[in-house]
Formats: sequence, C-alpha cells, structure tokens
Amino acid sequence: MRVRLDTSALRQTEWHQYAIRFVFGGLITAAAGMIAMQYGPVIGGLFLAFPAIFPAGATLIEKHEKVKKQKVGMRGMVRGRQAASVDAAGAAMGSVGLFIFALLVCEFISNHRAWMALLVATAAWLVVSVLLWQIRKRASTMRRKTHSGFKVNHVER
Repeated sequence: MRVRLDTSALRQTEWHQYAIRFVFGGLITAAAGMIAMQYGPVIGGLFLAFPAIFPAGATLIEKHEKVKKQKVGMRGMVRGRQAASVDAAGAAMGSVGLFIFALLVCEFISNHRAWMALLVATAAWLVVSVLLWQIRKRASTMRRKTHSGFKVNHVER
C-alpha cells in the first residue's frame, strides 16, 4: 500500500465527523488538565501524550476506504483495515519521534534559548520519524521479496 496525500477525503468527511474528533480531543485535553491539577504537571503531561484524535481518525479512515471499494462493487473491509493500520504505523513512528523531541527539549531548554531548543528538537522529530518510516518501508519490501520467493519455491516442490 502506497502512502499518499488524498485531499478527496476532506470532501467526503461530514461536519459531524469533524465535530466528533474535536470533542474527543477536547475531552482528552480537559481530562489531562484535571489530572495535572490534581497530581501535578508531569503526570498530567503523560496523559496529554494520549493520541486524542487517532481513534476517531482511524475509524473514519476505515469507513472512507470501505465506502470507496463498495462504490465499485467490492466489500472493502480488508482495504479499510489496511488503510487504518498504515495510519496506525505512521502514528506510532511519529510518537517515537515525539518522544525524542520531548527528551531533547527537556535536556536543552534550561541551558539554551527556547527557540533553538525547539528548533533542534523539531528537526530531530522529523528526522527520526522519516527515518523510521523508511526503515519500515524497506523492511516491508524485503519481507515481500523473501515471502514471494518462499511461495515460488514451495509451489515448485
């Protein structure tokens, strides 16, 4: 599955789906704020790391892909799940990059100018996230080659 930007999904998404994302994200943020007030900002910050929009987004991605396939007479269930899983993989890799961002900001913010620490941390987040995506892409390609080679050998026997 190739990852690409599909702006047609913006037209397919109805206003109430955006509202669900907004409300869900707001509730998570408010809950993190209440936790921070009760237990301190360190604990509250951990809850802000919860991907507030991801669950709603993943279900919408699955639904849109399923609808696309159904329009051409297919069920689309597998395609919908694949699209949601690619989104989940990207979110996980971005989260690793975000963890690196947080470590660098924590390390450098007290001894350097804030804009410099944020700039370096942002660049590190981007590099780590893209690097992880490239590693995943190459590993997936190698797995397909190895797996297809296994099938050919298995069929020949």
